[in-house]
Amino acid sequence: MSESHTLGTDAVPSSSEAPPPGGAPDPTRPSGIRRVLSGSVGRNLGLVVALLLLVIVGAVTAPDTFLSVSNTLTILRQASILGVVAVGMTLIITAGGIDLSVGSVLGLASVVATLAAVQDLADQLHWSVMILMALLVGVAAGLVNGIVIAYGKVVAFMATLAMLIAARGLAEVLAERRTLQVQDRGFIEFLNQDFIGVDILIWIFVIVAIAGWVILNRTTFGRRTVAIGGNREAARLAGINVKRHTMWLYAISGLCAGIAGVMYLARTTAGTSTHGTLLELDAIAAVVVGGTLLVGGRGTITGTVFGVLIFTTLTNVFVQNNLNSSIQAVVKGVIIVVAVLLQQRFAKPTGRAT
Repeated sequence: MSESHTLGTDAVPSSSEAPPPGGAPDPTRPSGIRRVLSGSVGRNLGLVVALLLLVIVGAVTAPDTFLSVSNTLTILRQASILGVVAVGMTLIITAGGIDLSVGSVLGLASVVATLAAVQDLADQLHWSVMILMALLVGVAAGLVNGIVIAYGKVVAFMATLAMLIAARGLAEVLAERRTLQVQDRGFIEFLNQDFIGVDILIWIFVIVAIAGWVILNRTTFGRRTVAIGGNREAARLAGINVKRHTMWLYAISGLCAGIAGVMYLARTTAGTSTHGTLLELDAIAAVVVGGTLLVGGRGTITGTVFGVLIFTTLTNVFVQNNLNSSIQAVVKGVIIVVAVLLQQRFAKPTGRAT
């Protein structure tokens, strides 16, 4: 009797192993909707829908101007500078960091590139010297950030906040609080020309976005970036040199700021310490709205591009309808809060890049 009882007990699977009766859905398994929303396809689809809704609103409220080719190119030109900075920011946030200094570094790069000594050297050699100086300033500032954060073990928020203040102050000192004009016509003409009808600044954004996507999705560097954001200690134990990798991430972010500084010079033909003011906040907002997790571990360049387009299209809609910029700021704030709430509701760090 006791033997049959024992056999009977062994033959019946435990409650944790038995399938749900009658093929009922497992309550511990995420729903199909949740899986779609938390996937890259669902996130990007939501961004596309949001962008289309803004386009519809713009077309309805300003039918004569919003859908014109010139206005579309204006939106893309405005998106290009923010987009370049946001690509670098995406890499930083994917790794679990933050960079508050990109706007100030952009301003500093524009000032250094237009200093009299630099422009004199450009006259003697080539106008590309101005571009090189702006890029070097961006990389140098990024490396300082990276070294202080990685090797000095200073919290990224505080280290980049210090750079924000210092870079803006240095730009003011070098420019003597003046606006420095670009004198080289070759520089201005090259960066303001069109290629197959599209502004070269837009092409720069496209190239940087493609490069960022390839780095994040198709290289070991990108996989390590995601791994560090997902679990820094586990990445270190897996053999990743987290400190060195972090340093180079901030150098890339600084490089993007330097490129954006050159783009500012092309648009305004002037370098000033006020260039890029609060641009870092717009970049962070676009990255978060695009679907990159603020806690790190998942990044998406595609989403960032959509996030940038959403914010620049929103700005254009407000301008076309002569609406108050304060209301625009409120709407942007609401969008950011909703994006973060959706992240907390549906998304978890998955160690993936998209």
